[in-house]
Amino acid sequence: MFDRLEDTLVRFEELLSMLSEPDVANDPKRFQKLMKEQADLAPIVEAYKEYKENKQNIEDSLAMLQEESDEELRELAKEELAESKEKVEELEQKLKILLLPKDPNDDKNVIVEIRAGAGGDEAALFAAEVYRMYVHYAESKRWKVETMDVEEIGIGGMKYVSFMVTGQGAYSLLKYESGVHRVQRVPETESGGRIHTSTITVAIMPEAEEVDVQIDMNDCKFDVFRASGNGGQCVNTTDSAVRLTHIPTGIVISCQDEKSQLKNKDKALKVLRAKLYDMECQKAHDAEAEARRSQVGTGDRSEKIRTYNFPQGRVTDHRIKLTLYRLESIMNGDIQEIIDALIAADQAAKLAKMNEN
Repeated sequence: MFDRLEDTLVRFEELLSMLSEPDVANDPKRFQKLMKEQADLAPIVEAYKEYKENKQNIEDSLAMLQEESDEELRELAKEELAESKEKVEELEQKLKILLLPKDPNDDKNVIVEIRAGAGGDEAALFAAEVYRMYVHYAESKRWKVETMDVEEIGIGGMKYVSFMVTGQGAYSLLKYESGVHRVQRVPETESGGRIHTSTITVAIMPEAEEVDVQIDMNDCKFDVFRASGNGGQCVNTTDSAVRLTHIPTGIVISCQDEKSQLKNKDKALKVLRAKLYDMECQKAHDAEAEARRSQVGTGDRSEKIRTYNFPQGRVTDHRIKLTLYRLESIMNGDIQEIIDALIAADQAAKLAKMNEN
């Protein structure tokens, strides 16, 4: 571990030197790439420098205890020794986490799909509420949300919605949301006051670049149709909506959010690219069953991950046995505590696996 840290320190200094060179500054692409690498290494270097300082403090304090006879100074040295030892332990743990292999998709934007599952209209109503929950969360992060496609039902529910979230580290935070979300409550349509259980599925896919997935346009069939639903003057007057069928996989994507047919076509291709990339990632997950077991629910879409119980005002994440009694604020997008707990559990599982090896 310390060899790796020393190498990281050397590389960081190299990057600082390279970034100050005029030929690098004049090459925007290279400059951006080196800046990103430097930004990724900065937290590791910072923590390692602090670790080394505290190790030095321990040596200095021990030397003072051996040489010093003044009781007051000895007490100060003992205090500093205890503080530095505690800090070294904390920083060792922090460095282990910082050195864990990074998910290559963590910095990517995401495409989110929400589908109503069991429960009819009630599932569609809950799908619309979860969609709003993610939109509020994205807004709190100052991320941009663009709707791709939506299939609404008359009472304010959504049978299906897909949208893109653009922002720094969107995938690193939202990737744990994939799976089955269950709601338990008394539907407004229920006259007997009985609690119903409904489900929706959430799929989080990293946005794929053209370098990640090559699409042969001969495999794609495009149909155009008139957009439906709420909208401006162009809705129902022009064939701006696009339906894309990917012949080899049978994937069908509709995009009708934009007034321009060209923009809808571009969005549909983005979704297709993400879906094909996601299929590749799923295959890799299945091939590494052991690795998937060590992760916190980023693999299996059919896994029931969370229950939202309205009568008791609680939300339970089943993967980490976390229960919070503040359902209202969570439905308003305050999901950071859940995400932080999932990240911590994932890191702990990976550290435990690393220690086994």
